[in-house]
Amino acid sequence: MKLPHKAHVAIVDGENFTVMQNKGQPFEPRLEGAQKPDLTASNFSAGVRHQDDIGQRTGATDLNELAHGAAAAEWLNAKAISGELTDVLVIADPKTLGEMRRHYHSELEKRLIGEIDKTVTGEPTERIEKVIAAA
Repeated sequence: MKLPHKAHVAIVDGENFTVMQNKGQPFEPRLEGAQKPDLTASNFSAGVRHQDDIGQRTGATDLNELAHGAAAAEWLNAKAISGELTDVLVIADPKTLGEMRRHYHSELEKRLIGEIDKTVTGEPTERIEKVIAAA
């Protein structure tokens, strides 16, 4: 995947949120400046559509995880609207990414250069760079 120089990369799962920036070349990403924004997961209605019988019985639906994904999308929305983010790549596990998509603002959608549905939180930066380059 071509990742523009200075593009932001949001790495998200149900509990973690990290934002980094590409300081490398488009086809050779070098991520730096990891920051972990403080999120307040307040949108617990986000998971209401996931509240089916099977999900409740098996515990497959975690409202806290879905609310965290919604909060990450809201943070990205605010930064896109204020102009602090121009090019954004989102890497998230499939469940979180699905929830985030429901909350994308049109300004964030204009700035999205791509999405990767893969869990990479907790991985070394070099591994994340390889995932991006291979996408």
